[in-house]
Amino acid sequence: MEFAELINPIEHSKTKEEAKRFKLEPYVMEADIYANKDLLGRGGWNWYTGSSSWYYKAILEYILGLKIKNGFLSVEPCIAKTWKEYEIKYKYKTSIYHIVVKNKDGKNRGVEKFLLNGAEVKEKKILLSDDGKIYQIQIYM
Repeated sequence: MEFAELINPIEHSKTKEEAKRFKLEPYVMEADIYANKDLLGRGGWNWYTGSSSWYYKAILEYILGLKIKNGFLSVEPCIAKTWKEYEIKYKYKTSIYHIVVKNKDGKNRGVEKFLLNGAEVKEKKILLSDDGKIYQIQIYM
């Protein structure tokens, strides 16, 4: 989470002074932040689509924990302890997976329970289906 926040462009534009130092649009992913003392905090190489797509992938897979592998869906969050709940809607071909992750005990990681349409899934992963249905997944950390 800390690294994701460090490179998030909006985090470098919260005040007028920060925005002047950053010198880039706060809504466009930059590829780097200068560390040289004369340019410290300035963004560089923006409008580079590779950096935004990797950022999206990192957030989705390594923070929110959505993993798709060999046709199976699993959720392995690595979030801030202060996050109590979040949702993901994932479309797989004609099906929709509505995922709700609940973190009432303030954990960073670890899935205690995985429910699919109210039934517990011991393996904590499901085979994706292309049947046009809407699936409800509840994850308890």
